[in-house]
Amino acid sequence: MSGAKLSTKESSVLIIDFGGQYTHLISRRIRELGAFTIIVPYNRLNDIEINSFKSMILSGSHMSIENFSKESLEKAIDAIRSFNGTVLGICFGLQILSYYFGGKVNHDCGEYGETKVKILKNDPLFKGWNNEEKVWMSHGDCVSKPPQNSEVLSVSENGYIAALKLDLNGKVIYGVQFHPEVVHTPKGVILFENFLELSSVEKNWRPEIYVNSIIEGLRKEVSDDGKALVAVSGGIDSTVSAIIAKKIFGDRLITAFVDHGLLREGEKEEVIEMLNFLELKPLVIDAEERFLNRLEGISDCEERRRIIGEEFAKIFEEIIEKEGIRYFVQGTTYPDVVESGKTQGSAAVIKSHHNVGGLPDWFKEKVKIIEPLKFLYKDEVRKIGTILGVPETLIKRHPFPGPGLAVRVIGKFSREKLEVAKKSSKIVEDVLKKYGLYEKVWQAFATVGEDKWVGVKGDSRSYGYIVTIRIVESTDGMTANYVRMPYEILDEIVKKITGSIKSVTMVTYAITSKPPSTIEPC
Repeated sequence: MSGAKLSTKESSVLIIDFGGQYTHLISRRIRELGAFTIIVPYNRLNDIEINSFKSMILSGSHMSIENFSKESLEKAIDAIRSFNGTVLGICFGLQILSYYFGGKVNHDCGEYGETKVKILKNDPLFKGWNNEEKVWMSHGDCVSKPPQNSEVLSVSENGYIAALKLDLNGKVIYGVQFHPEVVHTPKGVILFENFLELSSVEKNWRPEIYVNSIIEGLRKEVSDDGKALVAVSGGIDSTVSAIIAKKIFGDRLITAFVDHGLLREGEKEEVIEMLNFLELKPLVIDAEERFLNRLEGISDCEERRRIIGEEFAKIFEEIIEKEGIRYFVQGTTYPDVVESGKTQGSAAVIKSHHNVGGLPDWFKEKVKIIEPLKFLYKDEVRKIGTILGVPETLIKRHPFPGPGLAVRVIGKFSREKLEVAKKSSKIVEDVLKKYGLYEKVWQAFATVGEDKWVGVKGDSRSYGYIVTIRIVESTDGMTANYVRMPYEILDEIVKKITGSIKSVTMVTYAITSKPPSTIEPC
């Protein structure tokens, strides 16, 4: 933000991020209810006008209170004291409120997974809840003694405090130990609705409103006549970013499409045709050999991501120096940011994205990075894409990682395994399209591993790769469930893969949701 105050003109709910990986999921749920959210790390609260918000939510954390800087936490508590609106602490948020307002927090009293809680008080926060409900717990510490001037609203089946209400000089502060933001808490959305009602928050957020404000804001930010470069992969994020950039830079925008050899089968031709239709006129760069030569034999996925980010940066640097580029536009979205641990809080890094963490620091020093979508989620980007005239085929296209098929090859990277992943994924997509299921799932693809399995092909012993099929349903990529795919469809996919790809002898189906797994294997 270059040290500037964050704009809160359209905001309603402030979410203070203490490093929890679910922080953006809290944000997503609130937006689904029609209220805009802004997430700010606990150690950057001086960057905002805190009382321009109607309500405040404190996120969870993967750390305990003593793992934080005492000074930073105390500053956050001072901000909470000075806040005039209603406050809700979730998980760690409950613990920090209890600790600093006279309660006690203990270790080794964790609860994990589905847990029953009893509602003890008839409070507006739990309007619509039964006396006993299922919730999702994920905590190692717990509140052992409630703070002064508080009342316990709920306890878990294990006897731990599950929710409380604190009166702080006439100001209402709530805290819940469970996670209302995850789907595993069935009535979590109702709790958020109640909280917004208690906070008198206006539900007037729509993604299309954001488009106008972001274009207006970026025009002020890039008021000079400098040129811009946007890298387009053919996905919805980079394409929408390019369209927005075109409205800002006009003919000063160069659209670059890099073929790194890691695309889906037939994707290059489809992308070029689509970009020309949108009048983005891409500069097509054939860099397949450049990328694949560097990736050959690399096992570590983070190293692959680093290599890919570095090669992208070198290619873009060549364009920047040749064309005198001053701005670089990226299709970064909120899930990219949180999974890369780049919310400037203390979130643990899950994986680096080429948009956020993959580009080397030396590249970022050469140009000013423009990220029009970094506060939006995938389904919000799709809504904006529809408004901007993006073809429906692209709107409904499955998300695809920036590093491409490189993250769907497990173990040592090789061109042979890349081809297996490419052909297998094409079969998965084609079969789903045949039965009208492709557009009904979030992602569907195949991965190939390092292990091999003995098989029989052509009456002879064969030793081939194991391919894993991954089909999930989601709304924003932050969480996902595996799809209960009919056996006859899985059977058809398996037969086509093993029948057409000689080097594959075993096909499996991934039935782990996110969390605990991620959608992509690495």
